[in-house]
Amino acid sequence: MPKLALVLGGGGFIGGHLCERLKQEDYWVRAVGLRGSSHRPQGVACDEFVKADLRSLESCAAVFDRPFDEVYQLAAEMGGAGYLFTGQSDAVVMHNSALINLHTMEQMRASGSKRVFFASSACVYPARNQLDAANPMCAEDTTYPAEPDSEYGWEKLFSERAYMAFARNCGFAVRIGRYHTCYGPHCTWRGGKEKVIPAMCRKVAEADDGDAIEIWGDGEQTRSFTYIDDCVEGTLRLIRSDCDVPVNIGSEEMVTINQLVDLICGVAGKRLVKRHVKGPLGVRGRNSDNALILDRLQWEPSTPLRRGLAPTYRWIEEQVRTVALQARGAPA
Repeated sequence: MPKLALVLGGGGFIGGHLCERLKQEDYWVRAVGLRGSSHRPQGVACDEFVKADLRSLESCAAVFDRPFDEVYQLAAEMGGAGYLFTGQSDAVVMHNSALINLHTMEQMRASGSKRVFFASSACVYPARNQLDAANPMCAEDTTYPAEPDSEYGWEKLFSERAYMAFARNCGFAVRIGRYHTCYGPHCTWRGGKEKVIPAMCRKVAEADDGDAIEIWGDGEQTRSFTYIDDCVEGTLRLIRSDCDVPVNIGSEEMVTINQLVDLICGVAGKRLVKRHVKGPLGVRGRNSDNALILDRLQWEPSTPLRRGLAPTYRWIEEQVRTVALQARGAPA
């Protein structure tokens, strides 16, 4: 009998890649998404795809119709800085994600499923520790006193605590990974919820040599980015480990946004002008601290940013080309 995996948020970017990996490992996979997968027009690699609104307790209960060996909870109300840091979506973010997580916890107990991975975020770390772009502090033991930079971060921190409480009281294991901005082919690349790498890849792909592209802020804010293959590998290693505390899943290769744009332009073979404009920014600096994951799992993400950007840019470039052809009425 194959092992059974349930991937909540399976229609999303990370979920689609995770389902593909689980199928390669001969799992029976049920993926759950609100609308199907806009990231993979050919469909998610799974045995069964269920369209369900996990904000509904009844819908959530229906997908937990048996004990699963591994449950992956990736479903959330989320997006990039343009969605999370304007303040206009705070209530939606907290309401929807909290409902999904509370319903998942209850159904872990009711179904007899024994192991769940919760996708948390580096957004849980205190804003006060991320004021210096060159020296952000994102070690797991700096989480408290809590001061996330957004309501998205507060909800993630609440849900971490709730999962750990349910696990203690209800007899299942929880593993918590704090993702540091994952990227790769099949990511959200337009529409207002895209994150910085796909947004910049799209802008570069749409620009002609010598054009200017807009960058929010002065471009000296720092981040680290995690290639999707590393994200999936870290997720699988963590859920199957004995590590029962939250850990970072992220690269320690920190760059400024200006440097990121230069790298993307290098992949594209274009010379572009940076135009800095006002926009939502989030914290000044953020970088993964991998001391704990190295200690507990003897592993850390290792894909260099330049290597991961190449397939990511080429995939987004192809999407931009296809959309442009369709707008002109030409066959893609």
